[in-house]
Amino acid sequence: MTPFGQRLRDLRQSKKLNQKQMAAALNVSGAYLSALEHGHRAAPSFDFVQRVTGYFNVIWDEAEELQRLATLSDPNITIDTSGMAPEATELANLLAQRIGTMEKVELQHMLDALRNPKG
Repeated sequence: MTPFGQRLRDLRQSKKLNQKQMAAALNVSGAYLSALEHGHRAAPSFDFVQRVTGYFNVIWDEAEELQRLATLSDPNITIDTSGMAPEATELANLLAQRIGTMEKVELQHMLDALRNPKG
């Protein structure tokens, strides 16, 4: 599941909607909505995020947060480290090799470090 997929599911469930109802309201297929929630689709388009914010009557900060989550929700990423320090290439490769076996607490520590660099 992606960050956007989780938030989308939370919004849907808070309104007690099933995927079919929400998909019809957003003019997408139920299969697309399911794949998006489960992290099996690329990051959603700006247009789709706008439809979600309109449908749920989401305003300002929460709308910006949805867009931020959408940009961080592509499950098929590529990291090009050409021209960077060897450590960047090593980091990218080690992360790719190990991310699937990392515990949630380890992932959270890494996210915290990347979100809040100490300068």
